[in-house]
Amino acid sequence: MAAAPLLEVRGLAKRFPLARSLGETLRCGPPRIVNALNGVDLSVRKGETLGIVGESGCGKSTLARCLVRLLKADAGTISYDGMDVRALGGAGLRRYRRRVQMIFQDPYGSLNPRQTVGAMLGEALRVHRVCEASAIPGAVAELLNLVGLPAEAAQRSPHAFSGGQRQRIAIARALAVQPDCLVADEVVSALDVSVQAQVVNLLLELQGRLQLTILFVAHDLRLVRHISHRVAVMYLGRIVELAATEAIFDRPQHPYTQALLAAAPTLDPDQRSAGAAVRGELPSPLAIPTGCPFHPRCPYAFDRCRTELPVLLGRPDGSGSAACHLTQASAAVPAARP
Repeated sequence: MAAAPLLEVRGLAKRFPLARSLGETLRCGPPRIVNALNGVDLSVRKGETLGIVGESGCGKSTLARCLVRLLKADAGTISYDGMDVRALGGAGLRRYRRRVQMIFQDPYGSLNPRQTVGAMLGEALRVHRVCEASAIPGAVAELLNLVGLPAEAAQRSPHAFSGGQRQRIAIARALAVQPDCLVADEVVSALDVSVQAQVVNLLLELQGRLQLTILFVAHDLRLVRHISHRVAVMYLGRIVELAATEAIFDRPQHPYTQALLAAAPTLDPDQRSAGAAVRGELPSPLAIPTGCPFHPRCPYAFDRCRTELPVLLGRPDGSGSAACHLTQASAAVPAARP
């Protein structure tokens, strides 16, 4: 029997009301709502890396913030190791946040410029009572060594480090409270290409050494393929396909997944295409299309797609699930180019 998932999300929804203009107030019209998450379903096994991909504005970062309770979801459930995360408060929420740590996108804005690196790491160790006060300097040096930085880095301020080094410091700060899950939100997108692979390889090394579970939110498909065991593809606040990494890249079932892969840059001139990978623009989250949200852009849409919302069901190859009427009808979806 397969082990129960460490993290399980069902029907998660998050909406942001927009402030009304004077004209809207005078007309007494209904409030405008940004539908950021619209019923997200996913599960994460202990010790795996789940990559989460999709276009900008699809809800990836909102999902990450809801999972660590930086944002309060409007509906749905989040279960972590048997705990009802949305119901946690006080000491229970603090324990959860110690177990599930987030690493943010911007290493320049996520570190306190008025503290030294040693003070930042020491504060996390002290507040969460990870070790005795006398052991904090040694624990700080151990954390820095864990992420590939020298012990003397503890005496310096964040501005003295490069972007890649700052992200290593952010990873060390997350690891200071001894979590068993990391939520990495676009952690390499602000870094030079030359150091992105170094940070991703560091995460892989740490996962092996510390038995970490990682949610890796990114838009770079190459990095996601390198680090992830499974991949979840998001579109307009929903998971439209979730499967083993190689199955996603070799046998994509959802037309949107195919479009993402077709749009990915390649160095092979024989694989370049002058045609657009997907037609049209991403619809506004203020007015999500009825039926399948992707149908206005899908080259395979038929009448059912325009009226009925597809749910995540098993892929024909058994490697995961996809939310597509065409796939579920066992019709052949033309494969994307390699």
